Amino acid sequence: MGAPAGGHSSAEAAPRPHLTRFVLDTNVLVSIAWPKGRSHRLVTAWKEGRCRPLVSEEIFDEYLRVLSYPKFRLLPDDVRHILEAEWRPYAELVRVRTRLHVVAEDPSDDKFLECAVDGQADWVVTGDRHLLGLRVFRGIRIGSPSEFLQAIGR
Repeated sequence: MGAPAGGHSSAEAAPRPHLTRFVLDTNVLVSIAWPKGRSHRLVTAWKEGRCRPLVSEEIFDEYLRVLSYPKFRLLPDDVRHILEAEWRPYAELVRVRTRLHVVAEDPSDDKFLECAVDGQADWVVTGDRHLLGLRVFRGIRIGSPSEFLQAIGR
């Protein structure tokens, strides 16, 4: 079959818009665990395919550990639902090879930057003051959930 009148073969796909890749700090994941929270709009954004969350094994382990804290009063089934149904199907697992020493005040925050660098993220979405203070790291924007949502048009 010949090319359509526009001159493009039907096998040629239209260019896809850039999918914003981001790493989600644990404090933001905790805030989206409750559907009425403002940050819950992030869930809608990644479910609609507007952005792609990135996660490393180390970050996923932290998500699981923190969501299981008694102070959050989440049952094991709730934690499993948040991570298995709301998060994992949309997230891309990043194998982290880079080791950084950037956040002197809280070295445990470096794992989010490491994942962002190796996952070629556009953003780190956080509420952490140490990370927010960086604003940009190696071309990766670091901002609050509201800044991120505004940047992706949500």
